[in-house]
Amino acid sequence: MNDKYVINIGRQLGSGGREIGEKLAVRLGISFYDKELINLASKESGLSEELFEKADEKPSQTIIGGLFGARFSLFTDSSLPYTNYLSNDALFKIQSDVIRKLAAEKSCLFVGRCADYILRENPRCVNVFVTASLEERIKRLSASGDLTKEQAEELIAKTDKKRSEYYNYYSYKTWGAASTYHLCIDSSVLGIEETVLFIEQFVKRKLNLFHS
Repeated sequence: MNDKYVINIGRQLGSGGREIGEKLAVRLGISFYDKELINLASKESGLSEELFEKADEKPSQTIIGGLFGARFSLFTDSSLPYTNYLSNDALFKIQSDVIRKLAAEKSCLFVGRCADYILRENPRCVNVFVTASLEERIKRLSASGDLTKEQAEELIAKTDKKRSEYYNYYSYKTWGAASTYHLCIDSSVLGIEETVLFIEQFVKRKLNLFHS
């Protein structure tokens, strides 16, 4: 029996989704991937990390050859591209292949990047969306002192819009809608630690991980 499984977490900015994902992965003893996927996609393709960062969780657009005059090299080695542009679609395809490869090798937890849609044929997936009250999200983002309340609110609106457009474009589903996921949870109700425990129990029941 294939005992590998995958947890995919979608999240609103400031909901604590990434922290919840990290803590959950530790508790379950599985690999955690968020921004790490950019580095892996770069290594897999030979393209620079900066290119993937520019395209990260943004809907399709063409990255025009003006990038070639930038301080970083588009390719990490001396090879040259056949055209003077790459689309975000091409980068999404590379990152998707990396996600599928990782999921085939071991149990993983992925944050964002349409991993739930990319792995939609995998029967041992749990797809979770983490939300929180706007008040809690603003509080979390402004806690470091780097952002004012107004700046935090503006960043939340901008980031959620970007993530929604990215997800809806590539998945043909609706970001944040209950019907898209197995579980939607408001982390401001239970707090981060209890939300981690709640999701852990949900995952174990859905996947019959009673040995864990």
